[in-house]
Amino acid sequence: MIVIVAALIGGIYGGLQARRRKGRPADIAQYAAGYALAFMVLGVFASVLLNRM
Repeated sequence: MIVIVAALIGGIYGGLQARRRKGRPADIAQYAAGYALAFMVLGVFASVLLNRM
Protein backbone atom coordinates (compact mmCIF):
# COMPACT_ATOMS: atom_id res chain seq x y z
CA MET A 1 0.00 0.00 0.00
CA ILE A 2 2.82 2.36 0.90
CA VAL A 3 4.54 1.63 -2.39
CA ILE A 4 1.46 2.46 -4.48
CA VAL A 5 0.80 5.70 -2.61
CA ALA A 6 4.46 6.70 -2.88
CA ALA A 7 4.43 6.02 -6.64
CA LEU A 8 1.31 8.14 -7.11
CA ILE A 9 2.72 11.00 -5.07
CA GLY A 10 6.01 10.80 -6.97
CA GLY A 11 4.26 10.80 -10.32
CA ILE A 12 2.15 13.81 -9.44
CA TYR A 13 5.13 15.66 -8.01
CA GLY A 14 7.29 14.90 -11.05
CA GLY A 15 4.59 16.00 -13.45
CA LEU A 16 4.09 19.27 -11.62
CA GLN A 17 7.84 19.83 -11.50
CA ALA A 18 8.15 19.42 -15.26
CA ARG A 19 5.11 21.60 -15.91
CA ARG A 20 6.60 24.37 -13.74
CA ARG A 21 9.74 24.20 -15.89
CA LYS A 22 7.54 24.58 -18.98
CA GLY A 23 8.26 21.11 -20.33
CA ARG A 24 6.62 19.51 -23.31
CA PRO A 25 4.21 16.60 -22.76
CA ALA A 26 7.02 14.07 -23.28
CA ASP A 27 9.12 15.85 -20.66
CA ILE A 28 6.22 15.84 -18.23
CA ALA A 29 5.69 12.11 -18.76
CA GLN A 30 9.39 11.37 -18.31
CA TYR A 31 9.63 13.40 -15.10
CA ALA A 32 6.47 11.76 -13.76
CA ALA A 33 7.82 8.29 -14.49
CA GLY A 34 11.24 9.04 -13.03
CA TYR A 35 9.89 10.54 -9.83
CA ALA A 36 7.35 7.73 -9.50
CA LEU A 37 10.11 5.13 -9.69
CA ALA A 38 12.29 7.00 -7.20
CA PHE A 39 9.44 7.43 -4.72
CA MET A 40 8.46 3.79 -5.25
CA VAL A 41 11.94 2.63 -4.22
CA LEU A 42 11.72 4.80 -1.10
CA GLY A 43 8.29 3.32 -0.42
CA VAL A 44 9.69 -0.20 -0.63
CA PHE A 45 12.38 0.67 1.91
CA ALA A 46 9.81 2.27 4.19
CA SER A 47 7.55 -0.76 3.87
CA VAL A 48 10.37 -3.17 4.72
CA LEU A 49 11.40 -1.08 7.72
CA LEU A 50 7.82 -0.92 9.03
CA ASN A 51 7.35 -4.67 8.60
CA ARG A 52 10.53 -5.46 10.50
CA MET A 53 9.56 -3.36 13.51
